[in-house]
Amino acid sequence: MPYPTHLLPTTVVGSYPQPNWLVDRATLHHHGVPRAHAHDMWRVPEALLEQAQDDATILAIRDMERAGIDIVTDGEIRRESYSNRFAMALEGIDGDRPGELTNKAGRVTQVPRVVGPIRRVSGVETRDAVFLRDNATRATKITLPGPFTLSRQVQNDFYQDEEELAMDYAIAVNQELRALKATGVDVVQLDEPWVRTAPDKAIRYGIKAINRALEGIEGPTVVHVCFGYAAVVAEKPSGYDFLAELGGTIAQQISIEAAQPRLDLGVLRELAGKTVMLGVLDLGDAGVEAAETVAARIRDGLRYVPAEKLVPAPDCGMKYLTRASAFGKLRALAEGAAIVRRELAG
Repeated sequence: MPYPTHLLPTTVVGSYPQPNWLVDRATLHHHGVPRAHAHDMWRVPEALLEQAQDDATILAIRDMERAGIDIVTDGEIRRESYSNRFAMALEGIDGDRPGELTNKAGRVTQVPRVVGPIRRVSGVETRDAVFLRDNATRATKITLPGPFTLSRQVQNDFYQDEEELAMDYAIAVNQELRALKATGVDVVQLDEPWVRTAPDKAIRYGIKAINRALEGIEGPTVVHVCFGYAAVVAEKPSGYDFLAELGGTIAQQISIEAAQPRLDLGVLRELAGKTVMLGVLDLGDAGVEAAETVAARIRDGLRYVPAEKLVPAPDCGMKYLTRASAFGKLRALAEGAAIVRRELAG
């Protein structure tokens, strides 16, 4: 099905909860958001894992469609995190000996270790996109980690210049995006949460890298920025340090988190001309919002963005919710958007 033409089309940011029979959720939470391999989270033996992931992907697609979502993804069911599936598949990465990064809180995380030029040698998510297209009855979207974020989640033991590293990631992402679009998928999205954590570098070369990654990509393109998964980041800032600058990207849509941090939506003025994918589901609360609560959040967005440029969505990926909570929230999203759509139609 082509990209929807009605007002306020609903979508998801990317991920949907993986079934408990597929992943060990305690192990997943232990890893936080895996940057390197986290194969120990899978419950299914490797010989049967792809088949099990296919089955779980079909469940995720069906849940999104039953909930009434207009633009669906594969739920990122095959991924250990939003980024490591692609990041660990590139040439120039030592997958056997990961590196380490230490965050401000002192937590050490295993990350990809760059030991040579970053190159895409084969398709990483092309089968995922074909499978999604073959099993979905609605418009489809596939996500990839963005080049700036990829460059910030590594131990760099090769490049002398950080910008050169980011630009090589941009070329690899662009090649993958072209292959994904060739499958017939409708929308492609880059996840770039790290632009706001290093705004000086994002200004210097991050926008350039994003634009190189999106170069020549036809159809709807999205850049998603957020404050992190609610299951990992409980206390969130009330504003973005890096948002207006994203107006300088060639992405058609900018996806932002707004519900959980109670964002002052006046910041949407900074994205004039862009379509805004607005987070209207609070993923920090497992409770299911009422449809009218979602409708109210959409109306707030319409104070700053015209209806033809607003796409209601969850704040972020839904990976860390229960399936029941995620499904209920998506149904509330679809129903809330329908309420506002009827109001706009008079």
